[in-house]
Amino acid sequence: MNKIYSAVFSTCFLFISFPSYGQVDVPVKTIASLDVPRYLGTWYEIAKFPNWFQRKCASNTQAVYSAKSDGNLKVLNSCKTADGSVTQAEGEARQTGAKDSPKLEVRFAPAWLSFIPMVWGDYWVIDLDPQYQVAAVSDPKREYLWVLSRTPQLDKKTYDELLQRLETQKFDVRKLELTQQMTQPQKN
Repeated sequence: MNKIYSAVFSTCFLFISFPSYGQVDVPVKTIASLDVPRYLGTWYEIAKFPNWFQRKCASNTQAVYSAKSDGNLKVLNSCKTADGSVTQAEGEARQTGAKDSPKLEVRFAPAWLSFIPMVWGDYWVIDLDPQYQVAAVSDPKREYLWVLSRTPQLDKKTYDELLQRLETQKFDVRKLELTQQMTQPQKN
């Protein structure tokens, strides 16, 4: 009987002692507003939650955002693979809601499929410094997370402070995988 109580106590202790990540009852909070023209340009991936669609990326992952004539954004993602080649994916992003909404949707499927809601994925800006130099992007379910910077490297203090803010939002930052960024510019 003591073994049963011990096991129950140990299990309860584990749930009490460690933070709970990804709780459904704690909604993901975005930044208050996004100035899209300031957000345009190149962002380097500093870290990410591992995901299936970036499994071939070995280093130098970046995204370039540019304005389109229809008001949406062109997205050009690129990375270097293990064999040294560069792979690219071109997509489109659109804001949802107000003109300054930090909630966007992104699709990399062909344009003729854009009418299907499930080809669009959530892209929520959840952290952004006032100078638009460091950002964190996720989705409402905390399945994805990217830490982005205008420079290929991010100083430890800035990164650690961002991780603390992400933990406050119930993200399991232990899942973050650092991205190797070479110091030489990547050819596109």
